[in-house]
Amino acid sequence: MQLVQDRPYAAPEGFFKKLNVLDWLFALILVAGSLYALNRFGGFMDYYEKAILVLAAPTFAWLGWQWKPIRPLMLALAVLSLSAMAMYGGSLEMADKKFFLKYMLSSQSAILWMSTLFFLSTLFYWGGLITRSDFGSAIGSKLCWAAVVLGFTGMLVRWYESYLIGTDVGHIPVSNLYEVFVLFCMITALFYLYYEQHYQTRQMGPFVMLVISAAVGFLLWYTVSRDAAEIQPLVPALQSWWMKIHVPANFIGYGTFSLAAMVGVAYLLKSNGILADRLPALEVLDDVMYKSIAVGFTFFTIATILGGLWAAEAWGGYWSWDPKETWALIVWLNYAAWLHMRLMKGLRGRFAAWWAVVGLVVTTFAFLGVNMFLSGLHSYGQL
Repeated sequence: MQLVQDRPYAAPEGFFKKLNVLDWLFALILVAGSLYALNRFGGFMDYYEKAILVLAAPTFAWLGWQWKPIRPLMLALAVLSLSAMAMYGGSLEMADKKFFLKYMLSSQSAILWMSTLFFLSTLFYWGGLITRSDFGSAIGSKLCWAAVVLGFTGMLVRWYESYLIGTDVGHIPVSNLYEVFVLFCMITALFYLYYEQHYQTRQMGPFVMLVISAAVGFLLWYTVSRDAAEIQPLVPALQSWWMKIHVPANFIGYGTFSLAAMVGVAYLLKSNGILADRLPALEVLDDVMYKSIAVGFTFFTIATILGGLWAAEAWGGYWSWDPKETWALIVWLNYAAWLHMRLMKGLRGRFAAWWAVVGLVVTTFAFLGVNMFLSGLHSYGQL
């Protein structure tokens, strides 16, 4: 398989000349949607949230121009989430009275469907790889897309449900382990689906879906054992606009680091002659590893800076050597070293893949282990 190189970015004037009527119509719809949301829900927003909403239109327009599947995804999310909001009619009691809310579009139902579809996607991806069936892998890919649609729908509806409980309770759903595990699954799956299309191969899917399925398994256990799906008011430390940008940036890092590790597993198997004739070329796997870590490191760096600013506002200091902060620094240093060795020393091959896999262990401890075994200022995230 030939390695597909990234197309260089065209100069701005050349890029805009390539846009067609549908591209501009997509952008216009986003602007109209943002203005509608601002008019309809602006009373519930502070200035920061309004700024994020306004900036969302050009941001998602650019994403839709760069990666076309974003367009039907956003359309599906708009239709499903707005339909669910209309069914609620301003009352949470409708969740048990309306058929589609109860079994499909309430936040808990949508997230349960997401979980089921991710498990099924994993099975079909592995079935396709083992049996050399393009059909099986194609079904796995479609199931993964369906899971992403329902997962994001669940999060959007959960956001609305939190305001139905009370305007003082309403918040973006990235405030506890239940919510961020859903976010992790969505981000990891979306980045994988981008690479799947970009490199025209579905053979990385079985490995990436394993880490997503593991996250889904934890999510289901956590939901049952801790009643985690219940929407709770924010603790004081989380009642900040910083949460809305710090947490998503953090989990882009976690998601892409996990993706890189699972692609690293595929690299190690192929380099040892296991499934060698069924996996993409080593050059492709190496390139996906590098790009995933580079993207993750960028966003993780942004999240760390934002976390320091948030800490200064909430606790009076930018850094306190809290266990969560310390392990976040360890994660950052690990991937900074990986990228340094890659860019300065030409790091490639099995050592790079092993490093990416070990990086997942470090990242998992920073994400979950700190909550399980240590305590500190971030104790609101304990298991």
